[in-house]
Amino acid sequence: MSIETDATIADFGGKLLKLKHSAKSTNCEMKFNLFIPGSASSSKPAPVLFYLAGLTCTGDNGAEKGFFQNKASEKGIAVVFPDTSPRGLKIEGEDDSYDFGSGAGFYVDATKEPYSNGYKMYSYITDELPKAIFSQFKELDSSRVSITGHSMGGHGALTLFLKNPGKYKSVSAFAPITNPSKCPWGEKAFSGYFGENDKQRWSEHDATELLPKYPDNTDILIDVGTGDNFYKQGQLLPENFEKAAKDAGKNVKVNYREGYDHSYFFISTFAGDHVEHAAKYLLK
Repeated sequence: MSIETDATIADFGGKLLKLKHSAKSTNCEMKFNLFIPGSASSSKPAPVLFYLAGLTCTGDNGAEKGFFQNKASEKGIAVVFPDTSPRGLKIEGEDDSYDFGSGAGFYVDATKEPYSNGYKMYSYITDELPKAIFSQFKELDSSRVSITGHSMGGHGALTLFLKNPGKYKSVSAFAPITNPSKCPWGEKAFSGYFGENDKQRWSEHDATELLPKYPDNTDILIDVGTGDNFYKQGQLLPENFEKAAKDAGKNVKVNYREGYDHSYFFISTFAGDHVEHAAKYLLK
């Protein structure tokens, strides 16, 4: 089924589209946002930056509060804001907590029932959604794609990049869950989506374990706020990712932003830096 448009909003000289389509990988209707800069056309297609949001979010949060479009418009880059999980699959318990089930797909393909029936956000983000977008919007360039994300979405951005060498031109992340196998959020999600004993599958979706296996060098930008309560609680573990990078000889830059928290005030402050980071590679 083709993508349907619910709204078109003028935005920084371009347009923000509120979109929806029927997705096979998630067995439901998926909504998302797409910003297309005014400079984009079928004869001059724009490169694309995917922004993956965090726990409890939808495709609206980054589009409406992340402040990516200003710098993206300046650089001539489109931005895709997907949802974070399937919606309304009527799986018992999927709406019971903020950090598992609805709004918390963790960008993996679940293998444990009943979540294996629809919770396929890895396939949705890496395959089904881009195919749908690029087939319908000829003003977008499928050969130039980068990825970024926040928190759970930062985990998604890092792991999708590291698991698919060459698919994305660059990656960056805001306060990412970098070592989910070792933190409460990740342990809960991976137990529910993969099973407690399938630790091999856990490691296949853990950026800290994936980084040393990545075949090329990296240029990964990460921002973390020192006032972030989830950082203080040990949910993010950027130090583990930094150590893995140092041991493997990979280039990772983690900026510890004094006083900033986990919110969209933090994201919007540094969104321009992350668009600039993507632009270095998308506009080559």
